[in-house]
Amino acid sequence: MKKVFLFVAGLFILANVSAQSWETNFETAKKLASEKGRNIVLVFSGSDWCIPCMKLEKTIWQSQEFINDSKDHFVLLRADFPKKKTNSLSEEQQAQNRQLAETYNKNGMFPCVLVLDKTGKVLGTTGYKNITPTEYVALLHSFEK
Repeated sequence: MKKVFLFVAGLFILANVSAQSWETNFETAKKLASEKGRNIVLVFSGSDWCIPCMKLEKTIWQSQEFINDSKDHFVLLRADFPKKKTNSLSEEQQAQNRQLAETYNKNGMFPCVLVLDKTGKVLGTTGYKNITPTEYVALLHSFEK
């Protein structure tokens, strides 16, 4: 029993060490970016209906390369637009995401990935690309130059 507990505790610690933290509030993301001297990666996704969004999540956002790089270089901000009732967001969160979309995703592109500076100025925009995590991280950093 003790071995099982230690195994589960170890998995819990590893999961928390390697997982990145996605903000859902733009003002919080800007504040963190200012405090840490980082840019913001803003992602518009349809987590339960957009196939390219799901591919981006699985191949890039969950990759160890992106996790390792982002924890030292970016503040991560997600504006999700799920369609299934079981995944629905609070009214407040939906309003925040709509406001972000009115400002940064007027064309309604999904996924839409932007690199913003700490004030919210757009440095670059991309979407899903069938490239390696290393190439995707390099693409995000190329917007910072």
